[in-house]
Amino acid sequence: MAKIKGAVTVNTERCKGCSLCVVACPAKVLSLQPKEVNNRGYHFAYMSAPENCIGCSSCALVCPDACIEVYRVKIDE
Repeated sequence: MAKIKGAVTVNTERCKGCSLCVVACPAKVLSLQPKEVNNRGYHFAYMSAPENCIGCSSCALVCPDACIEVYRVKIDE
C-alpha cells in the first residue's frame, strides 16, 4: 500500500503573518519566518518541518487570505 505525504505551498507575498495556520496544524509543520519579511513587511508562514506534514488541510481551511494550498503526494515504497 502506498503512503501519503502532505506538501504545503504558501503564497508568501499575500501572507500577513496572522499565525492561524501555525496554531491549526496538528503536526506542527508550519512556523512564521523569524527573520525574513515579504514586500508588505509581514513575517510569513513556511514549512519548518515538511517531513511531518500529513496533508490534512487544516492550515488552508483557517487561512483568512487563502494563501495556502495543500497537496497530497503518493510515496511508493
